[in-house]
Amino acid sequence: MEHVRLGNTGLWVSRLCLGTMTFGLQCDEATSVAILNRASEGGITFLDTSDVYPLGGGVEYAGRTEEILGRWLHGQRQDLIIATKCFGATGPLPWQRGNSRKHITEAVDASLRRLQTDYIDLYQLHGDDPHTPLDETLRALDDLVRSGKVRYIGVSNWLAYRLARALGRSDVLSVARFDSVQPRYNLLFREFERELFPLCAEEGVAVIPYNPLAGGLLTGKHSSDDGPLEGSRFTIQNAGATYRQRYWHDREFETVEDIRLVADEAGLPMTHMAMAWVLANPIITAPIIGASRPEQLRDSLAAVSQPLLPDVKERLDLITEEYRRGDAPR
Repeated sequence: MEHVRLGNTGLWVSRLCLGTMTFGLQCDEATSVAILNRASEGGITFLDTSDVYPLGGGVEYAGRTEEILGRWLHGQRQDLIIATKCFGATGPLPWQRGNSRKHITEAVDASLRRLQTDYIDLYQLHGDDPHTPLDETLRALDDLVRSGKVRYIGVSNWLAYRLARALGRSDVLSVARFDSVQPRYNLLFREFERELFPLCAEEGVAVIPYNPLAGGLLTGKHSSDDGPLEGSRFTIQNAGATYRQRYWHDREFETVEDIRLVADEAGLPMTHMAMAWVLANPIITAPIIGASRPEQLRDSLAAVSQPLLPDVKERLDLITEEYRRGDAPR
């Protein structure tokens, strides 16, 4: 497994990051452990989670994924880079969410307890909070870095203009700046190539994209006629509607069939090809891969050592060009 630097930092992370949001709902603990073991065997040393995971479970499930990961981490913490996040609701009270100083400081301590560790390598804001002053958030995160509870900080689901403003305020305040961003990115969603990615290239911000397989649509296993497979991202409790809104459209299915033809001609599994396309973008640091079974990691792992041929990438770029535009028709 190749390792790369996290943006402009001195931290090295594996070229793939294992996402854990299926642990605790889509996957029971035994299956989650099997996935973690398979990822470790494949050389993945970078793990991403959140205090609101598992996906789709709601507040009553919040923290379950970190607890599973914490039990598995016992005795091997120094061999792994752990990333987690805060922002989403972890309780019913209004201050148990968002990016206020109160929520951040309480959320990080709760994550440390669940993960059974005394520090987090990469602590990220899972969303943007327009109701909290940016300076308050940045100073709270800087305190965590100075205390040693957190090594590096990042964001997820932030627009380019907000990240740019945060980087500028960090410089003005002389506090820790964001070293990474987690955007959605795949062959069916390329909008961030227009503004966010150029900003990251100029500022040295690592890009750790999620949904590289479009929630599983780019594996080719779903059929619009048959409907979503039970147990998939498209059906799981309160997250299924979000994934159907993102990808379950005639246009996307037509594009998947065009992509399937390219994969067949290239002699590659669709998962391998979709992951390799994401990895081929030089701005990408480490795509976040998820799984509900350990064997699902095989083709993603293979994509690291078997990159796309230039002509295959060019064909995929052309097929999916319209997904770079936020105003593309449905």
